[in-house]
Amino acid sequence: MSVQSYLENLSNKLNLKQDEKEKVKKSIDTLSDRLNRYFDDQLKEHFKFGSYTRGTILPRKADPKSDVDYMVIFKNPNNYKPNTLLNYLRNFVNYYYKSSEIYRSHPTIVLELNHIKFELVPAKKDDWGTIYIPSPSSSYEDWMTTDPNAFNQKLTNANVNNSNKIKPLVRLMKYWNRENGSYLSSYQLENWIVENYYWGCNNLKDYLYSTFEKLTYNYNDPQGYKDKVDRAKKIIKKTKEYEADNMPYSAESEIKKLFPDF
Repeated sequence: MSVQSYLENLSNKLNLKQDEKEKVKKSIDTLSDRLNRYFDDQLKEHFKFGSYTRGTILPRKADPKSDVDYMVIFKNPNNYKPNTLLNYLRNFVNYYYKSSEIYRSHPTIVLELNHIKFELVPAKKDDWGTIYIPSPSSSYEDWMTTDPNAFNQKLTNANVNNSNKIKPLVRLMKYWNRENGSYLSSYQLENWIVENYYWGCNNLKDYLYSTFEKLTYNYNDPQGYKDKVDRAKKIIKKTKEYEADNMPYSAESEIKKLFPDF
């Protein structure tokens, strides 16, 4: 098997299979129905967003921490602060999901089921349609603005303009990130990939090589992350050398150091 074939096969495995999609969809539908019943007319709207809606979520087998982001927009006529709305959501999940793992991770309530994890984000919306979510705990402000699905179109456009190579590339890079401690956030990594240029890239392997060759780190980044980036660059360089020397099996063996099968 060539490096190209191996990467394509792995990227396909990193895509949610139909049975897993059906389980997740059923859980989302159940969550939506229970939110409507529990909160009745207290909500403006609620919806899924994030990597699940972009088609870049990883299967649980590849990433046990894989989750679905779900926004719950309260009417909030009394202008309650984020903590109050977070407590509303915690009471909701405790009511319907008593046997599941539930915990708070500011600014979300995390609901972990057997096959998927939800991150419930409380929010409010003003009369102009601007959505606000809780600010990071380090911020002086209670709320911050967001446009939760704005990035979806940006990624779709990049994927179309790059012969549908960006989404497979994102899944591979998220898998690498997960295997190396998940230092980069999912959004941070996806956005960086989308904003890159890929001149002369014709296949998934080219895109991957180009991505690692562009990957850098800052002075203040942890040494462990710097070491992992340096290691990745060395493996990519060695893989390319094996290919140039017409040693496909050695090249495949080398790339597996960076992307082990699962």
